[in-house]
Amino acid sequence: MATTSDGGVGRLELLASAIAGRPLEVAVVDPGELPWTDGVAVFVDEEASPGDQVRAVAVQASLLAAGSLGPDIAARLHRRPALARRYLAVEGHRALAVHAAVLPRPARLLVDRSGAAPSDSPAASLALAASRAPIGDPPAVFGTIHPRRLRAAPVARPGAGADDPVAPHVPRTERQQLQELDDGEDADSAGAFDMFNPVGGGGAVGRLLQRLLGNARSKGGGQPGADAPTHRTGRGGRVTRGASMSATRVPLPDDVDGTTGRGATYPEWNVHERRYRPGWCTVTEQVPESRPEGGGDGRGVPADAHALRRPLARLGLELERRHRQLQGDDIDVDALVEARVALAAGCGPGEAVYVDSVRRRRDLSVVILLDVSGSAGEPSATGASVHEHQRAAAAGLAVALADLGDRVALYGFRSQGRRAVQVLPVKRFGDGLDASVLRRLGGLVPGAYTRLGAAIRHGAAILEREGGTARRLLVVLSDGFAYDHGYEGAYGEADARRALAEARRRGMGCVCLSIAADTEPEALRRVFGTAAHAAIPHARLLPTTVGPLFRAALRLAEQQRRMSQRRQRTRERLAIERRTA
Repeated sequence: MATTSDGGVGRLELLASAIAGRPLEVAVVDPGELPWTDGVAVFVDEEASPGDQVRAVAVQASLLAAGSLGPDIAARLHRRPALARRYLAVEGHRALAVHAAVLPRPARLLVDRSGAAPSDSPAASLALAASRAPIGDPPAVFGTIHPRRLRAAPVARPGAGADDPVAPHVPRTERQQLQELDDGEDADSAGAFDMFNPVGGGGAVGRLLQRLLGNARSKGGGQPGADAPTHRTGRGGRVTRGASMSATRVPLPDDVDGTTGRGATYPEWNVHERRYRPGWCTVTEQVPESRPEGGGDGRGVPADAHALRRPLARLGLELERRHRQLQGDDIDVDALVEARVALAAGCGPGEAVYVDSVRRRRDLSVVILLDVSGSAGEPSATGASVHEHQRAAAAGLAVALADLGDRVALYGFRSQGRRAVQVLPVKRFGDGLDASVLRRLGGLVPGAYTRLGAAIRHGAAILEREGGTARRLLVVLSDGFAYDHGYEGAYGEADARRALAEARRRGMGCVCLSIAADTEPEALRRVFGTAAHAAIPHARLLPTTVGPLFRAALRLAEQQRRMSQRRQRTRERLAIERRTA
């Protein structure tokens, strides 16, 4: 994302907002791209002259102010670049002419009255562009139109003031669905989770959980309003949001370009080129503010930690050899000798003379990743925000697992560009679960974007480095909207799936939970792939879901560990054979 200092393109934000009549950001385009807008930000070339930057911003902001990029227009221009170019040549001049009174002088000189005269509305410009009338190419400073990337303007939340810390967040419909799952695993293989998945699984457990959670949309099951989207789309209920973004400002590193040395870098999967971008994302950790009044205990939508203990109690139990048992698979020699001595002395011999293997010792470490991006601030069907539900679930899981003796870490995450992925340590592995943890959890405020893959890779690295147990579990609480600058649609979804697959290949169980969000099951599957995932309408239903999900994830991780061990033994045997040959 562009800097907002006086020397960068951010200096043009006031101009763009004044022309458009609503808040707009100004950011930098990728090298080789023409200026464009997504409806919330205007992207210009930082290498262009100051005059050309002003002209590009004026053109794009005028298009937004004139209604030239509305949903109906974008739908007609989708996948028709030639029509979009002709439309921009006509509508660009019309939009500039309409707003000539508020344009700076360099932009007013662009207005071609003769080019704008044939049209008096966006619809008329579109009809003219679709006709056979000769229309020249638009000037380079007009930029281009990306219909798929256009987003609606933020709508003020009822009762929210101008300084409301939680700004509204706008959904976007992604038309293009992925044609394949590229998380490195076959969705129909025996290792996939679908047999047990309450979202899309076909197994008995999956169907049972579907009935319990009311997730069968076609039958109208579930709590009233739990499956209804909170935002309408132009294509009906079959289409879910492809991404969501926010205009909320959050405290991210000021020097984005300088964070590489201070943060951890991770690759990113480019699904379009089928290869990784090495060292592409920078993740920095910043301790969140403590806010007692923020409701760190999840008031209003509490997740019952006591109810969660029962389904989680049998997770991560290690086999432990117990002596002096009444039954078992081996003889306890010491106990047997003592029993014989007691019998010879005329006393009654003890009967506990066996050794048994009992699952008693806990051997589980868990990292909980909580999505605190802007889309989590949207209201759910229950009235509370999605963030409140997910925060309550995170608190309940952390308390229940800590009470059971597991090692638990809790982190929030959000992003603002690939160099500013922020991870917020609420509780590290070495921290105690006390009031300060709940205050930090209550201090998390939704904002910015969701570079999901980088957050998952960082969480997996923490779990591998600091977990300290054989069984490891990564839990992601997110609405599943992978979106950031240059990270949207198929690209973001594929990178998130690939990051989860990478963690599973390293022997970690992965569970992804979407709580109280209006996310469609198909959208969750595109983002989370074959990882264990579920959509839950309310945080209070978490105890009915976590047991099968967590057990399935750990079982698949155990299978992956055994496969890795077999491969390692095979490589070692082949190496020995080559040396002795």
